[in-house]
Amino acid sequence: MPGLVLSDVGSEMMLKAILNNVWPGGGKNLTIKLYTNNYTPLDTSVVGNFTEASGGGYASKTLTNGSWTIGSAALRQGSYAKQVWTFTGALSGNPTVYGYYVIDADGVLVYAQKLSAFYTPIVNGATLGITPIFALSYGTPT
Repeated sequence: MPGLVLSDVGSEMMLKAILNNVWPGGGKNLTIKLYTNNYTPLDTSVVGNFTEASGGGYASKTLTNGSWTIGSAALRQGSYAKQVWTFTGALSGNPTVYGYYVIDADGVLVYAQKLSAFYTPIVNGATLGITPIFALSYGTPT
């Protein structure tokens, strides 16, 4: 997949949470959503840049705080259990999923990632799985 993009507003939220213990008013959980507009995330992106999928049995998913697995040693990242969407048919509007975005409990964009291969669910039972990963380091630069 193309690189994960941490938004400016998401990085501010994370710094406040980590350094000042100030969390979004809505709580500590995150939400993962699929988007259907052909958009490449930028660090200046906001929620309004994404068109959330709809129809076809789609629903966003909660990423519960405290349920991430944190890597160790050379792999400094957090990963969440694979999230699988099982569709009941085609999506409404634009039928193609181009990527996903993650928001905080107040609806602020934290990060987003465009899929390397777009996905168009068209039949009942079609599935798409995404393992949310958040990497802060890829190791020591050389």
